[in-house]
Amino acid sequence: MAETDKDLPPETDAAEEDAHALSEARIARIMEAVEKGDRARLWAETEPLHAADIADLLEQISSGARRRLIALYGPEFDGDILSELDESIREEVIGLLQPDVLAEAVRELDSDDVVDLVEDLEDAQQEAILDILEAADRLAVQQSLTYPDYSAGRLMQREVVMAPEHWSVGDVIDFMRRAQELPEQFYHVTLVDPRLHPVGNVTLGRIMAARRATLLRDLVEETFHTFTVTDEEGDVAYAFNQYHLISAPVVDEEGRLVGVITIDDAMTVLDEEHEEDILRLAGVGEEGGFSGRLTETIRDRAIWLFVNLLTAILASVVIEQFATTIDQMVALAVLMPIVASMGGNAGTQTMTVAVRALATRDLTARNAMRVVLRELAVGGANGATFGIVMAGVVGLWFGVPLLAAVIAVAMLLTLMAAALGGIVIPMALDRFGIDPALASGPFVTTITDVVGFFAFLGLASLVLL
Repeated sequence: MAETDKDLPPETDAAEEDAHALSEARIARIMEAVEKGDRARLWAETEPLHAADIADLLEQISSGARRRLIALYGPEFDGDILSELDESIREEVIGLLQPDVLAEAVRELDSDDVVDLVEDLEDAQQEAILDILEAADRLAVQQSLTYPDYSAGRLMQREVVMAPEHWSVGDVIDFMRRAQELPEQFYHVTLVDPRLHPVGNVTLGRIMAARRATLLRDLVEETFHTFTVTDEEGDVAYAFNQYHLISAPVVDEEGRLVGVITIDDAMTVLDEEHEEDILRLAGVGEEGGFSGRLTETIRDRAIWLFVNLLTAILASVVIEQFATTIDQMVALAVLMPIVASMGGNAGTQTMTVAVRALATRDLTARNAMRVVLRELAVGGANGATFGIVMAGVVGLWFGVPLLAAVIAVAMLLTLMAAALGGIVIPMALDRFGIDPALASGPFVTTITDVVGFFAFLGLASLVLL
């Protein structure tokens, strides 16, 4: 990242640069301001940016530059920046803020953002932030922290607009106008019965379009879902995506309204789960990205590299059983990687589709057999196609017709095994409560390598020698 005048990019025409974008040119100007201690210029460059963009900036720069930028930023540090930061550096940034700056930043946040902020912190920092809050807010956050990790109770915000089901449009409008404080963003008024059980949602649009005498119960939406505080946040995100929800009430064990989940929080969960699946498919843990701690990144990647090493040794043991066959026909050693590579790629394709289908619940016990047969058909068709292609290549290359036939059959068996392993292994792991995105890769690779080498070398030893 540029931090000196000579390294700065060419001047950008102000008319061509988006005033609200975190461009490379803006980053360079921000870092120049930090190096020169120019707070006025720093503020001029960062003031138009969204909190998420400033969080991205803090994640991209070095730890030293981050410390200097925060020190120069001053007491106006926006609390939304903390909620947008990656968890891997959030604790560091909180430690860099002055107590009064941190206090003001945290007070600006909604309850759900405060819970998200403190739940992964060390006890000392967690207590420090809770002490900052007013008594009612602190009690609400502490209550949310008693719910299970990754639950609706952790995800919900306590700020909710509710109204008795017998109220009219005029009643609720007058109530909202008199209210000293309303949520910064909300989409529904939730109707409740005398026991505070939610009975329906009314959109703000319908309220504004109806006459004052209209009863709220006559305006409720047809689609209405409630969640309990112990529901898993993954199930909540799935429901929001499946049923196109905008917000939904959350109830306690007795069915009383205690909070609300909005679409932005649900979609954040969905995005995080997708990101985790992508990382885990590659054998990379949650801390394995570019912004994670170095020691944790090394540990997370090393674990699965070790598993892959064991599976590679197993494949080598299979090859060793046919050492004599390979010695007598060197062409087998030349062609083995082709069979293994094709099997590995085919297995990865099927495994990726299967893991995604399990996550979206498109793959279930009800349709499992149909999906398995379909993938076997795909594997068989591709195996036959590329087997014929390789038979032609090997026939022209080595001039041994039987060798061409062997690799054709081995290719067919390997791709069918890859298709079967790629679909069955994620399903089996999911059935036993093991994350298929994290654990499927090494097992699928083992099956494709072992079957590929065994089929190719085994057939060669029977037919050619």
